[in-house]
Amino acid sequence: MAQFGQNDDSVVVIIGSGAGGGTLGNELAQKGVKVVILEAGPRTEIQDFVNDEWESFSQLAWTDARVSSGSWRVAHDFPNLPAWIVKSVGGSTTHWAGASLRFEEHEFKVASAYGGLHGANLLDWPITKADLDLWYEKAENKLGVTRTNKIPGLPGNNNFKVMEAGARKLGYKEVHTGRMAINSEPRDGRGACQQIGFCFQGCKSGAKWSTLYTEIPEGEKTGNLEVRPNSHVAKIEHDQTGKVSGVVYFDEKGVEQRQKARIVCVAGNSIESPRILLNSASNMFPDGLANSSGQVGRNYMRHMTGSVYGVFEKPVHMYRGTTMAGIIRDESRNDPSRGFLGGYEMETLSLGVPFMAAFLNPGGWGRTFTSAMEAYPRMAGMWLVGEDMPQETNRITLDAEVKDKHGLPVANVHYDDHPNDIAMRNHAYRQGAAVYEAVGATVTYPTPPYPSTHNMGTNRMSEKARDGVVNKFGQTHDIPNLFVSDGSQFTSGAACNPTLTIVALAIRQADHIATAMQRRDI
Repeated sequence: MAQFGQNDDSVVVIIGSGAGGGTLGNELAQKGVKVVILEAGPRTEIQDFVNDEWESFSQLAWTDARVSSGSWRVAHDFPNLPAWIVKSVGGSTTHWAGASLRFEEHEFKVASAYGGLHGANLLDWPITKADLDLWYEKAENKLGVTRTNKIPGLPGNNNFKVMEAGARKLGYKEVHTGRMAINSEPRDGRGACQQIGFCFQGCKSGAKWSTLYTEIPEGEKTGNLEVRPNSHVAKIEHDQTGKVSGVVYFDEKGVEQRQKARIVCVAGNSIESPRILLNSASNMFPDGLANSSGQVGRNYMRHMTGSVYGVFEKPVHMYRGTTMAGIIRDESRNDPSRGFLGGYEMETLSLGVPFMAAFLNPGGWGRTFTSAMEAYPRMAGMWLVGEDMPQETNRITLDAEVKDKHGLPVANVHYDDHPNDIAMRNHAYRQGAAVYEAVGATVTYPTPPYPSTHNMGTNRMSEKARDGVVNKFGQTHDIPNLFVSDGSQFTSGAACNPTLTIVALAIRQADHIATAMQRRDI
């Protein structure tokens, strides 16, 4: 494997190895570009994954200190865990459902499509769906997304069959087992899904796409990619001209290291990426890097979420089979007559008994709670995911008091639901319950949102520098050799899972960076 010197200032340094960083690293390596990926977590391979949700959480999750504020339910229930993401090589692609959906056209043009919405900071993306469709195709082929490229869909488990039956009775049309980055048949040297049912714990069969065992090994084979696990980034440095020149990080032993760079790409998720930029403040950039607009950290989005569970007279065993291979897409349209802008989707979901107890109604107890847990084998479940509205006041800041183990200020995650989010969630609760009631549910349970897994915004794309942080290629407006390569560049969140769009943008960004390097533009 490649090993580059810390004084090698010709390398591209990528911070983070998930959907954005891992994909970008491989794409650049394939083009002959030397890349160093700095990953804060360890390298946990397939054989190390455990099909036990509590043990797996300790193994994979980012559990470093964070602080929550705002009126959102998560800040009350999980004040020190606002996000449920991964700290390990592969990032959250080791812990994701696999749902891979394209944005709709109107979701790239929310300001134009939705008009003025009080309290929302709406902005059109500087790209359209047409601009991204070619890259979506490349991403779908890379991920092996079912129902694309003649790849069959996954089989439906009992959880899906219950949801589908109810959906059909309500007249829903677009109901299927989803477009999933999980092999429904052997592909790219990886086998088909074995329906083990532990999709969030790391896929032990390797059927689900993850940069851990697809992009990163392929990039390493070129001799152009070096991955450094347990490398926690402290800050990005710059030279006297204002261009970034390297990255300071702490290694596994807590020793400060410095890697020089020609280009730096930040792909640490929508919480850590702005935190790094803000922690990189200097005399030249007193408000943090790439922050002349004051938009770094702002417009944090995490999707409108919630869950609905239905209890039936006979067993369902929702936990058997692929966790999220089931979707109802009919509500993803923009239809203001429902009382809100944007849309949402209903996706099959199951949690193991321990997580069900934690998330059904955190802090709750009593007869309702125990009755629900007793009915667990007879439950069907769905997750609600919809477009939440970007707000400037929903933001990531550096906490004034709490520091991490390296003495750096931790992220404060502030979030308040927009009235549009609340109206959408209430509508989704009603429709989710109606789906189950249509096929005989004896009781339904709407459950509150849990720590966010879809983190977006905070370094958003904009045509004008005053409105955002990066341009249409994820290149920061202020610093030409500094890029953002994760979901934090999203201008809006859409009604679907974000990973496919992150990957498509990363492939497109790699093409732009490699061309610019060849031309000596950066």
